[in-house]
Amino acid sequence: MNSYFDEGFTYIELGDGDELWENASFEVIRKAHSDVFWKMSQFHDENRFYFIWGNHNRKWKNPKDVEKHLYQYYDEREKCNKPLFEGIKVHEGLILKHQVTGNKIFLTHGHQVDLLNDTYWWIGRFVVRNIWKYLQMLGARDPTSMVKNSKRRQQVEKDLIQWANTHEPAVIAGHTHRPEFPGKDNSCYFNTGSCVHPRFITGIEIENGEIALVKWFINVKPDGGFLFIDKEVKAGPNKIQDIL
Repeated sequence: MNSYFDEGFTYIELGDGDELWENASFEVIRKAHSDVFWKMSQFHDENRFYFIWGNHNRKWKNPKDVEKHLYQYYDEREKCNKPLFEGIKVHEGLILKHQVTGNKIFLTHGHQVDLLNDTYWWIGRFVVRNIWKYLQMLGARDPTSMVKNSKRRQQVEKDLIQWANTHEPAVIAGHTHRPEFPGKDNSCYFNTGSCVHPRFITGIEIENGEIALVKWFINVKPDGGFLFIDKEVKAGPNKIQDIL
């Protein structure tokens, strides 16, 4: 995030950045990841931050909850409220428009095609928070998880691809935790992948009219001298006007 901030990127969080199914309190999350929220607030202060809600942080669909929890935070050291994302609006989806061709890219979390995580989200949250949270310690598999249920993940991906094929905009989604970058003969369906993978973080970059799938990971110098954060382009970059 420091790299993207210094290079002038705009950061778009594509949903589920806050795990509010297992955790009932956002404040616990903010305190645990205060450095991340501080950097995100810097993006916000420069109008370079857009926030999309997903099924696990559907709480932000409610503007009153957004105002209560995201506008400010309480600084325990200084005993006062301080701005976090003052005035922010959290969206269900956004549309990017290519300045040359006028073609569009639709951004959303992607749970909208997943019945359990959309229409019946409250059942999924109850199960995760009150049942599977504890049974997972014994090795049970969470039925709501996209990562651990390949059949449901494949169905969600199929539905998102079908949507991309039948509508004008290309689609960039998350939700499935599996990165996706279309080839020349595939539909215009992209997936950012996962920011909670134990070995790496993936994401979609759009820069200078090109789009790419990238991976951030911990690497080691060839001489074994020290570890460092490295970035690798996994697919692309492709010119946006050639694929839309």
